[in-house]
Amino acid sequence: MTAYKDTAIINAKLILNNTIVEGKILLFNHKIMDIVENTMLRDNDNLKIIDAKGAYVSAGFIDLHIHGSGGVDVMDATFSALEQLSATLPQTGTTSFLATTMTMSPQDIDNALKNIQEHALDVSGSNIVGVHLEGPFINASKHGAQDKQYIQQANVALIEKYISDIKMITLAPEVEGSEDFIKYLVKQYPHIILSIGHSDASYEESIQSFEWGISHATHLFNAMNPYHHRKPGIVGAVFDADVTCDIIADLVHTHPSVLELVHKVKQDKLILITDAMRAGCMKCGSYDLGGRKVEVTEGKALLEDGTLAGSVLLMNEALRNMYTYTSMNRMEVINSVTSIPAEKLGIQKGKLQVGYDADIVIFDEDFSIITTIISGKVKYQCSDF
Repeated sequence: MTAYKDTAIINAKLILNNTIVEGKILLFNHKIMDIVENTMLRDNDNLKIIDAKGAYVSAGFIDLHIHGSGGVDVMDATFSALEQLSATLPQTGTTSFLATTMTMSPQDIDNALKNIQEHALDVSGSNIVGVHLEGPFINASKHGAQDKQYIQQANVALIEKYISDIKMITLAPEVEGSEDFIKYLVKQYPHIILSIGHSDASYEESIQSFEWGISHATHLFNAMNPYHHRKPGIVGAVFDADVTCDIIADLVHTHPSVLELVHKVKQDKLILITDAMRAGCMKCGSYDLGGRKVEVTEGKALLEDGTLAGSVLLMNEALRNMYTYTSMNRMEVINSVTSIPAEKLGIQKGKLQVGYDADIVIFDEDFSIITTIISGKVKYQCSDF
């Protein structure tokens, strides 16, 4: 068996620096090594060759908000669940994600955080690049699918053992205790992205929270007060501020017209997420989310009372929807799941750039995933390619 030192992707449409480049070769091992002209490839270079056959090649997709997929959930708090989730996501083009928790009992949250801390580096598929703590520091009036009996005032004690692993916290800044919590974390742990979500903050309260240190908004429009011409609320504040936001582009949580509006207003501050639950990449049927029964039919995940309960969205489907139903071009769509979230997290991913991690996706015109490469190794290959 030939031992190859590096790998070369040839015959590709490379997405580089907001342009689509042809006639170049991408060289990598566990990092991006170089991008060279076709003429520089020699027969004696001892390279493993991947022929993209004219398909697109971009950096791997990053999901800042995902609870589960492939029949498992982060709150299962087992290594096997994390491994199954990690192994499932490459088929969607996702190469990195924040393992996202839910509002459950303090013991359940602690178990999930401990499990991630102990096993995040052991998974074999998509990389776990940290924790997204969604709740329990939220507003009970906007709990959505979160179990409101476990909502509590923001406090460091719940998370201090795992503070280095937590990269994002969704909270309601208008709730008592949140101001001090936000200001403390901004000063002591600036690596944590603080996001407004599951909140009923007014426009003025939202703007004030941005001044405290909130820099992001979670699943814009969902689990927050509606935009109104006399009370613009959280959405209006996000539109007027230099903060990033994410949105669930499944055409269930948000109408295509809303997706276009957010794109026009936020531009390079827009990030796509899935907010997927354990039914992602699975058949329709009955599942659970945070201990609550969820029925999945026709792309919708609903609690028994009809409340939307996360999504079953796949990341490449989100890209397809934004490309199809908005004026976003292909590069803008890709940036929303690569360079923009990577820069928000402060990690060397999200770009096909020398020295960056070799997390790479090959996909066709319709964003169907052909090949997913993580840390230089092929983790998913479409059988039809």
